[in-house]
Amino acid sequence: MSLNWKEINLILEELDLPGSQIQSVVQNTFDAISFRLYKKGITRQVLIAISPGACRIHETAQSFPKRSKPLRFAQFLKSIIVNGSIEEAVQIGEDRIIKLHIKRGEFRYLMYIRLWSNAANCIVTDEKGTVLDAMRRLPKKKEISGGHYSPQENTEPNKTKKEYSVREFPGGGSFNSRIDAFYSEQTGSVNLEALKEKAIRKLEASSARLQAALERLKAKKDEFTSADRLREYGDFILANIAGIKQSDEWLFVETEANEKIQIKLDPLKKPSTQAQMYFKQYAKAKKGLADLMTEIDEGEEELVKINKKLELLFSEDFDLNQLRDFAASKTHPSAEGEKKYPGLTFKRDEWLLIVGRDAAENDTLLRRYVKGNDMWLHARDFPGAYVFIRQRSGKTIPLEILLDAGTLALFYSKGRNSSKGDVFYTPVKYLRRVKKGPKGLVIPNHEKNLYIKIDEKRLKELESCRI
Repeated sequence: MSLNWKEINLILEELDLPGSQIQSVVQNTFDAISFRLYKKGITRQVLIAISPGACRIHETAQSFPKRSKPLRFAQFLKSIIVNGSIEEAVQIGEDRIIKLHIKRGEFRYLMYIRLWSNAANCIVTDEKGTVLDAMRRLPKKKEISGGHYSPQENTEPNKTKKEYSVREFPGGGSFNSRIDAFYSEQTGSVNLEALKEKAIRKLEASSARLQAALERLKAKKDEFTSADRLREYGDFILANIAGIKQSDEWLFVETEANEKIQIKLDPLKKPSTQAQMYFKQYAKAKKGLADLMTEIDEGEEELVKINKKLELLFSEDFDLNQLRDFAASKTHPSAEGEKKYPGLTFKRDEWLLIVGRDAAENDTLLRRYVKGNDMWLHARDFPGAYVFIRQRSGKTIPLEILLDAGTLALFYSKGRNSSKGDVFYTPVKYLRRVKKGPKGLVIPNHEKNLYIKIDEKRLKELESCRI
């Protein structure tokens, strides 16, 4: 719902804009801009919105945070009218076009605010009518830099003679304050520009988190790249094994490049055992490096996708149909089963069970897919699967679901042949990673015990629920 001409006149009368100094301009969406004005010791914020179906001008109490990347029209206005003053503010006839006379220094500008639902715009010209810039650049109407704008040539199309009145809006206070409250409630989350801003903030946060994660991974990569030195240590120990005493704590050698190095030895172990220890550390580091590089590559690919979406959202040529599609899509699908997880997934009475079958899948699930309140289960005293029960908001995990997950944990472990055993479980938030331990290794806290006997009937039912 846009304002009619009588309501615009009432708003302008209450605002009393002539004599106001323009202190700042903020544009945090593509179709709305706010001015911070100062007059006679009072500071107020005036909003101009050219949103389809919600065209308006009024004082607002809403906050308008600055964008990390300023928009073009705001930058233009800052360059010519900030610290200027409004000399005149009138509506032209009954045409819902507001004309502002603005003076800054020796320069004067005209700003036309056209509040037509399907053809709204905000246009700035010089005193001769030459367009300096517009919020929406419309070449066919010559509403672009260098074009000419005359309000006399702009009468609202298909305008019919109709009696208008100032409508009643709920609340108290001035008409401006009631209008502000009404639009704040009506246009909040359904406004496409608000959705765009929400999407941008979300993507920027995801981008920042991903970049931070990549920096940590790359720092870890530098540690892994020194793995070749571990292999060299093993080779040096074997090459000098005849001269090493078991009580020695250090081996001093000189490389072919005349580099003098010292290798830490364990006086309680045989030299050959220590060489094998360095070789194992080397093999582990090389495998870790390969996994790390895969993770870095995946992270960088995801970062490229996020940045492309941000570029699209920041583009002022952005197709609003694309925004609707983007806003409708969810980063985390509401139907959990639609999301592809590593390992196996089972859907049982709306509960999602995820099974990581090896250390790599367990580790990936822990790092990327599960959350603190999801339940973790693992067969006690047997290596094998991590099973996760995805938490449902406001729901307590039923015993039968817990038994299903416990059965899967035991079945996909080394204890499956015994057909019975203990399974411990605890929320993911109570798991602690083992520093420098094997991939996926965690130590649980606040764990509880579940005694499981593998039931073939239950297994068959679970198999039918596999997705």
